[in-house]
Amino acid sequence: MFLRRFAVIVPRSTRFFSSKDSLDLASTIAELNKEMESVFGEPPPDGLANSGNRSCMAQDAHHNSHVILGSTNDKFAAQELSSISHHLGENTPGLTHVGSTGKAQMVDVSPKENSSRTAIASCKVVLGKKVFDLVLANQMAKGDVLTVAKIAGINGAKHTSTLIPLCHNITLAHVRVDLRLDPEDFSVEIEGEAASTGKTGVEMEAMTAVSIAGLTVYDMCKAASKDIQVTDIRLECKTGGKTGYWCREE
Repeated sequence: MFLRRFAVIVPRSTRFFSSKDSLDLASTIAELNKEMESVFGEPPPDGLANSGNRSCMAQDAHHNSHVILGSTNDKFAAQELSSISHHLGENTPGLTHVGSTGKAQMVDVSPKENSSRTAIASCKVVLGKKVFDLVLANQMAKGDVLTVAKIAGINGAKHTSTLIPLCHNITLAHVRVDLRLDPEDFSVEIEGEAASTGKTGVEMEAMTAVSIAGLTVYDMCKAASKDIQVTDIRLECKTGGKTGYWCREE
């Protein structure tokens, strides 16, 4: 009986919860309470009003929590980075290209002393037997694959700071790129070396040299096969600087 009377008094067009705003919700509930009081002669139970108030309060609390979280997001990130650094310990190497707030930065090397620095890197390009035989016979349509790749690797080392944004623009004293055909797995073995006297290492220059040389081999041979793979780009050893000598352990 109650439902039938309520349906007659309150038409479908009445907006109960159509608003997304908490104030509109409270206003709608108050309006509904008045209509129910006019029908039944007394106000509705306190539960309906209290539930509306609780809903509004919950929405306000949820909104405020988002504001607080948004305003403290940067502070939290900085605290997390500081906490991680503390737990790792002072002797643990850090990411020097990441600042205290987690943003990228270029390392200031001005306090460092000049020292003689070298680095050797390597790379492999797997050709497959068909392409390998063509390169060995110097029958590729674009010309001498190994010579062009050698020059490209040397040129790449000299442009490392242009290709890698946070690398320093350093003066190279020497760049070497050697390519050797390996008949065992039909590949090209590439080795690159860079040398300089300065305040920062040349590891990136050596690895850029072999990477560009490997990509050039692919470019020279791609017409004969798309199955060529450039793999195993890695640093083999380095000297100089604060960490001194390092060599990869096989």
